[in-house]
Amino acid sequence: MAVPGIDFPGVGSGLAVLNDGKLLLCRRLKAPEAGHWSIVGGKVDHMEAVADAARREAEEESGLTIHSARFLCLSEQRIEADRQHWISLIYMTDDFSGAPQLMEPDKLSDIGWYALDALPQPLSVFAQDAVKALREQAIS
Repeated sequence: MAVPGIDFPGVGSGLAVLNDGKLLLCRRLKAPEAGHWSIVGGKVDHMEAVADAARREAEEESGLTIHSARFLCLSEQRIEADRQHWISLIYMTDDFSGAPQLMEPDKLSDIGWYALDALPQPLSVFAQDAVKALREQAIS
């Protein structure tokens, strides 16, 4: 059976969750990019709208309730070290309720809010693209 991201490019989605100028990041335990800090997100299921996948993944990983989100950017991750290739649509929101909790300790080791000028390292390609788009949006 062919595996998305490994045997062919996978489709992913992510959500840049913002709160008082801080970005929600979680630390990955598994490939791709194990040990890297990333925004919440994951694989889009067959026949699932990408925006719905971003909301679902964010809620599953953080325990937050996401009320709305808008498109932020497109990200292509070609992770040579993990031999994975993903095309991801990234959304952004500050419209949520609840406090983030580590909901998937088998996949993530840490979760928290970080100022855009003091982000933990290393950042995943996914998160780097989101941060770049957030900074460009703040300038324009």
